[in-house]
Amino acid sequence: MVDIIEKKRDGEMLSKEEITFFINGYTEGSIPDYQASALLMAIYFQGMTPEEQGHLTMAMVESGDQIDLSAIEGLKVDKHSTGGVGDTTTLILAPLVAACGVPVAKMSGRGLGHTGGTLDKLEAIEGFHIELTEEQFVKQVNDFKVAVIGQSGNLTPADKNLYSLRDVTATVSSIPLIASSIMSKKIAAGADAIVLDVKTGEGAFMKTLEDAEALAHSMVAIGRQVGRNTMAVISDMSQPLGYAIGNALEVKEAIDTLKGQGPEDLTELCLVLGSKMIVAGEKAETVEEARAMLEAVIKDGSALNLFGKLIEAQGGDARIVHDPSLLPSAKFQIEVPALSSGTISKMVADEIGVAAMLLGAGRATKDDQIDLAVGIVLKKKIGDQVNAGEPLAIIHANREDVTKSIELIQKHIHISNQVQEKPALIHEMITG
Repeated sequence: MVDIIEKKRDGEMLSKEEITFFINGYTEGSIPDYQASALLMAIYFQGMTPEEQGHLTMAMVESGDQIDLSAIEGLKVDKHSTGGVGDTTTLILAPLVAACGVPVAKMSGRGLGHTGGTLDKLEAIEGFHIELTEEQFVKQVNDFKVAVIGQSGNLTPADKNLYSLRDVTATVSSIPLIASSIMSKKIAAGADAIVLDVKTGEGAFMKTLEDAEALAHSMVAIGRQVGRNTMAVISDMSQPLGYAIGNALEVKEAIDTLKGQGPEDLTELCLVLGSKMIVAGEKAETVEEARAMLEAVIKDGSALNLFGKLIEAQGGDARIVHDPSLLPSAKFQIEVPALSSGTISKMVADEIGVAAMLLGAGRATKDDQIDLAVGIVLKKKIGDQVNAGEPLAIIHANREDVTKSIELIQKHIHISNQVQEKPALIHEMITG
C-alpha cells in the first residue's frame, strides 16, 4: 500500500491490479483509514487517467452486489442527476419514458440537504412503498415498463466507505473520485445505457461550467470504457428548477408536468433528457423523433396514466394523479413580499433550498425527519418583473414563525433595475 501511495503521489498511473488491491483491502478492513486517506489526497492533487477511473469504478462495482436486469425485456436506460433545488425530473421521466416503450428500472436515494430525494418525494404519496424484492422489481418493469425503488443495502460498499472518508479528509470535490462514485452505483444497478444530467450554477455541486464539463466528460468516458452507452447533458441550476421546492409540492408539480401544464424549464429539461433516453433505448433514431413521442404521450394522457399504475403497483394512492389535493398539505401558507420593484436578476438557489430545509422539507443530518407537506412555491424566476409588496414566493409551513426562511428568500432573490435575460437551460451535450 505504501508503494501505491508513493506511486500516485509522484503522478504515476496506477494499474488495474493496484487499484483493485486498494479497494478490496480497504473494504475488508486490512488497509487502515490513514493509508486510504493518503491515497485519496494523492488522487486529489495528481488526478487519474480515464483508464484509472474506469478501473476504480469497476473495482467499487465488484466490491458488493450487482443487480442483474437481464430478465427485463429491452434495453434498460437509467438517468442520474447530480442534484439541485426543485429537481423533480425522475418523477416525470420514469413514467414519461416508459410510456414510450423504454423500460425504466430505477434505483433512487434519499435526500440530505435542501429537500428530500426521489424516495422521500414518492413517500409523500400515502401507502407508496419503495422496497421490492428483485423478482417483484423485474416483474413490475416487464408488466408496466417502470419501477422506482430504494438502493440495495450492499450495492458498492467500497464507495460508501470511501465517501465517508472523503467527507472528513477534504477530498469530496475530486472529479475522478466523484465520477467513479456516481458511475459505480449506476453500473452496479444494471442499466444498459445511462443518461447523466450534470448541473451547474449556484444550486449545484459543480458551481462553474468548467467543473461541470470536466465531471461530465469523466463520467461519459468511464461509462464508455466499461461498455455502457453513456451520454451527458449539462443543465442550469443557477435558480431552482420549476417553482416547487418540497416533497408533496414537487409531486404535485410533477403531475402538472405530466398533464402538459408544468413549468416551462422543468418540462423542457424532461423533454431533452427523455429524448436522449429514448434514443439510447433504441425506440427512436433521432432526438427529434423521440421528442415527438414524448409530447404525444403527454398529450394523450398515457404518461400520466402510467404514473398512476406505478403508484398503484407499489401500494400508493393512485387517486392523487387526478386529485393532488389528497397529498399532504401544510397548515399555513405565508407570502414572502418583494422589498423593492424591478427585475429578478439573480437567485442563490442553494440558499433558497436551505430556506425550505429550515421549514422541515430537507435534512440537515441523515437522522432528521422530513415534513413531507412543507416547502416553498416560487412566484417569480430570473428575468421576471416584480413590484414591491408583490409575493416572491409562498411558504407552505406547519408553524407560523418562519422569519428565518422569509429572510433567506428575500436576501437571496436579487432585484435589479436593469433588464435581465432568462438563463440558458441547456449548456452542453456530451455524447463521448
